[in-house]
Amino acid sequence: MGPALAGGRGGSGSSGRRAPYRSRSLWLDQVAADGDPLAPRPALEADAEVDVVVVGGGLTGLWTAFYLSERDPSLSVLVLEAEIAGFGASGRNGGWCSALLPTSAEVIADEHGADAARAMRAAMRATVREVGEVAAREGIECDFTLGGTITLARSAAQLARARAEAAAGEPWGDAVELLSAAEAREHARATHVLGGTFSPDCARLQPARLVRGLARAVEARGVRIVERSRVVEIAPHRVSVEVSSQAEGAGLSRGATGPTTQGMRRLTVRARHVVRATEAWTARLSSSRRAIAPVYSLMIATEPLGPEVWEQIGLERRETFADHRHLIIYGQRTADDRLAFGGRGAPYHWGSAVEEGFDHVPRVFTALRRTLTELFPAVRGAQVTHAWGGPLGIARDWHASVGLDRETGLAWAGGYVGDGLSTTNLAGRTLADLVTGTDSELVHLPWVGHRSPRWEPEPLRWLGINAGLRLAVAADAEERLTGRESVLAKALGALTGH
Repeated sequence: MGPALAGGRGGSGSSGRRAPYRSRSLWLDQVAADGDPLAPRPALEADAEVDVVVVGGGLTGLWTAFYLSERDPSLSVLVLEAEIAGFGASGRNGGWCSALLPTSAEVIADEHGADAARAMRAAMRATVREVGEVAAREGIECDFTLGGTITLARSAAQLARARAEAAAGEPWGDAVELLSAAEAREHARATHVLGGTFSPDCARLQPARLVRGLARAVEARGVRIVERSRVVEIAPHRVSVEVSSQAEGAGLSRGATGPTTQGMRRLTVRARHVVRATEAWTARLSSSRRAIAPVYSLMIATEPLGPEVWEQIGLERRETFADHRHLIIYGQRTADDRLAFGGRGAPYHWGSAVEEGFDHVPRVFTALRRTLTELFPAVRGAQVTHAWGGPLGIARDWHASVGLDRETGLAWAGGYVGDGLSTTNLAGRTLADLVTGTDSELVHLPWVGHRSPRWEPEPLRWLGINAGLRLAVAADAEERLTGRESVLAKALGALTGH
């Protein structure tokens, strides 16, 4: 049974109209059903001057604004968003609030020492709890459940990686438990389970409810959010913003800078500090086109499943789940008893393009459905009600970072490689401390001030990223055929430098 897409394909089509925001994911659809109209806030109306301007209304930008308002309530903070709060990965991701980082503790230790690596790992574990505590304190109902993560081993090669992962966690304080086949099946009753690993440091949540609730929380603290206001240039102490002069855009003042493209007006915001929180959309900024590569991850969700189906699947503790294959998959049992399941497989697009039509790749949705039913045959007859996707951001060295250049006032955070749902919170706290000059433990963590190299120019970028995707697929196929750990996986590591 093929997926029945919520809201259709989501492409702009010949009419030129945008797809409704609620069609972007199951999560946004549920938020709309909750009563949030997902209507854009008013756009920027005139040139402005503030203490801090935050570019991006996703979780990085909103957490930064939240903690800035907490550290120094006297600061004037303006958040600029091209669409609506939570439009990007913050409203479309897999709902894993985990302690995962794209950079291993071993790599961090090699660069900064073992103590720094342990501090980074401890900060990530604490961040998972921080998100839940803030959500509870602010009354944000986001289905936060600290059930941990079960990562299954379903072949001998995967079991070897599970053993290595469990052994690697201990020196850094990560409680990764190696499970026998019987112990793994107590969490998830998938097929062909030989063992697995379990980490307690992950919560299942509904990401759109979190980001939309966080937007309301920062506004209640006096932060101003403007939407449908696209930043086209970031420079020291200022940003340039394009807003529509049509009815659905801003009502512009006469003091606006002047017209740009047809139907658009360009405005300027000046600030002591400019925070870039654009993740995958960073590539659209002229000054940062090769800083981050946008790579797509896609998801599907089933209809709510009955108790008899869940008896066959497990996940009673609302664990998030994956397995130890090379091509990443991830899933969760939602609050309304759906299976939400995603993975990589969509191509990187030439020139780091980010477009609406890239959110839907039918062959990837078909592959996700096939993988899900192979894992859990009990869902074979269930309808897939939602299918969606979106870009995540990858730095060239797979290293997330956060920082502030005090001379220019430019701050940044990103490069989460899909592990951003919790990392955005740590980034927001750290940026708030950097901007306010707070000498906390956070500003001394090893990711602060890290500068990743730029991605290669095209066609090398297109060739390299898509070759890496194909190598991951081939490595999994090799292991199925040989029953041994993949030789191709070593080539994948050499290609990515990760």
